[in-house]
Amino acid sequence: MGKTLQYARRWSALLLALACLYGAPACARDKTQASKPAPNTAKPEGLSSEARLLEVYTFMAQGDTRRALDLAEKLVRDVPNFQLAQLVYGDLLAARTRTLKAMGDVPSASANAGAVALAELKEESQRRVLAVKERPAEGTVPSQFLKLSPQTKTAIAIDAAKSRLYLFTNTPNGLQLTSDYYVSVGKAGTIKSQEGDQRTPLGVYYITSNLDTKVLNDFYGAGAMPLNYPNILDIKRGKSGSGIWLHGTPPQQFSRPPRSTDGCLVLSNPDILALIRRVSIGATPVVVSSQLVWKPVNQLQAQARPFESALNAWREAKEAGDLNKVLAYYTPDFASYGKNLEQYTPQIRAELKATKGHTIELKDLSFLQWSDSAETMVTTFGEVVQGRRTGIHKRQYWVRSANDWQIFFEGVI
Repeated sequence: MGKTLQYARRWSALLLALACLYGAPACARDKTQASKPAPNTAKPEGLSSEARLLEVYTFMAQGDTRRALDLAEKLVRDVPNFQLAQLVYGDLLAARTRTLKAMGDVPSASANAGAVALAELKEESQRRVLAVKERPAEGTVPSQFLKLSPQTKTAIAIDAAKSRLYLFTNTPNGLQLTSDYYVSVGKAGTIKSQEGDQRTPLGVYYITSNLDTKVLNDFYGAGAMPLNYPNILDIKRGKSGSGIWLHGTPPQQFSRPPRSTDGCLVLSNPDILALIRRVSIGATPVVVSSQLVWKPVNQLQAQARPFESALNAWREAKEAGDLNKVLAYYTPDFASYGKNLEQYTPQIRAELKATKGHTIELKDLSFLQWSDSAETMVTTFGEVVQGRRTGIHKRQYWVRSANDWQIFFEGVI
């Protein structure tokens, strides 16, 4: 049995949880036997690079550094630009001749010269491990996803504190978490407010396009998908800047440190390609939160009812053709693509005239909640008048004041 790294011992309880996640035999054994080496039952070639690294950690926690070294060697051979894996591999090689005091235990001169890079790699390691240790509870989803139309096939939620992107599939039984990936955010953290502040924005966004790799600089890696930052709420709050993308990494870099971008959300190239294959341009919502709050689905359904009541009351006012009653649902500072409420009122009047008292159906309805200094709702639907096959595809932004919900933006998508 090889010598066990001290930092692996400190993480042993955590890493045993990882062993459970990936089906390692340690789960079936008593914790007092955790230091015994376990046979390798996984197939590294079928795992992601991150999962293979976590498997290395698991064998380190079990004290089987020989097996850990073998797996680490294969990993760095297959993915030579994975810097964190290279660091762990170097540690395992050094551990064959001496006991190491910490992760990246190298001579002081080398440690001082590479102190920043080493600290970033340690933080990346901790974020990757933490995301696996603190898995969301079964049957919970991020609190922003109150209702998604069946036509919305996928949804994304990003937890900046964990450097984690969660991909959901929208099934007949609700949102199902299907994949999650390590992601890097802005150098200065989150809460973007102005151009060049190197922060990642927080809010509810949508993927607007999939950029052609033929015109992309290598810096953006295997692909890039812009988000609609600044969104309507950002504009209302006077936020500036643009060019917030989900994108990959340069060829020489497998992943970037947790906080290392100019505001974009950066994944490894295999991960960005996996996302590109799954998302729907213009239809996949992307929630970016400083820290996601996961709630049971039935709790979110109850939480959504007051807003659904307000939305239905607005619809019923339109069906009745009552202009004054409809206008009461719009804020005094309402704006729609440069028009204030007075300038937009003729549009509402024309829609009421076209409705002529017929029933209105809100088809393919989705609404996502965003709460910070105010409680807002991003709503998307097709407004179809009875007897017609198609209608207007709208997006609205609502804000809650006291117990009342009102619209501060409405526009055609």
